[in-house]
Formats: sequence, C-alpha cells, structure tokens
Amino acid sequence: MNWYLKVLKQYADFKGRARRKEYWMFFLFNIIFGTVAVIIDNIAGTVISGAGYGIFYGLYSLAVFIPSLAVAVRRLHDIGKSGWMLLVGLIPIIGPIWLFVLMVTDGNPGENKYGQNPKETAA
Repeated sequence: MNWYLKVLKQYADFKGRARRKEYWMFFLFNIIFGTVAVIIDNIAGTVISGAGYGIFYGLYSLAVFIPSLAVAVRRLHDIGKSGWMLLVGLIPIIGPIWLFVLMVTDGNPGENKYGQNPKETAA
C-alpha cells in the first residue's frame, strides 16, 4: 500500500526513476481498487448498460490516469528508455508484449541520464 501512496504523492512527476516493485505494486492495487469500484457500481446500480462499469469506476480511472502514466514513464527511465516508449504499446499484438517485457526488465545499475538508481538510494 505504501508503494501505491508513493505513486499518488508523485502525482504528475515524470522525472526520475521507478523500481519494478513500485510499478507492479501500484499496478496490483490499481486492479484491486478498480475491481472494487466496479463492484460498487453494480451494487449501487450505476452501471452503464452494455459497458459493465459505471460512474465510480469512471471517476477512479480519471483520478489515477496521470499517476499511472507518470509511474510507467519513470519505470521506463529506470531501464534507460524514454517515456515515449509507452507508445510502443499502440502497435497491435507485439506492442503490448514488448511493453510488458520492458516493464519486467531490471533497472540499470548505477546512475543513468534519468537519475540515480532507486534501489541504491533506498538501501
């Protein structure tokens, strides 16, 4: 939960680097909270017909859109890639697979052009 809150505190911080753990813990909690929002939509009866989600999920998605982009960009910075590499995910079939590979790759040891290694500074 601390990793999720850390990302939210760095709401629109696209500079620096993010560890794999920071990215994937945010991803995990994002899925959990999104699922809870969909359940609340279903219980409250605010589901948009045919969509499967409603106002609570929509508001949650809007609230975490910028932090999600920011942590993904910082994650790419950790492996020495530009944040613009997120656009690779738009390539059909192979793009999301390649983006997944980039996100699970271990960060560059030491300092790179995006900053100090967060593993070394945290230790």
